[in-house]
Amino acid sequence: MSRLPLALFALASTVLLGGCSLGPTELLIIFAIILLLFGATRLPQLGKALGDTVKSFKESTTKNELEGEDEKKALDKEKEDVSQLEEAKVERVEKK
Repeated sequence: MSRLPLALFALASTVLLGGCSLGPTELLIIFAIILLLFGATRLPQLGKALGDTVKSFKESTTKNELEGEDEKKALDKEKEDVSQLEEAKVERVEKK
């Protein structure tokens, strides 16, 4: 029984992230099964937990993308600095 919420989460994340297309009939059947398994009292808790999980996933994905962009900008700046130093060396050698 402990693996059931994990399976439901996997199914819900696949649907939410666009991994498969389910029609309204399939979604109603899945919702009815979830309602029978967990009951109406636990359903809001499960929905909140799923929503928090998806929100956390999206935030971490956005954070990783921003960190990647910052690292790319830092590398580009370092490349520019190195090329400027090389140009300065070439100019000094040409002056001699």
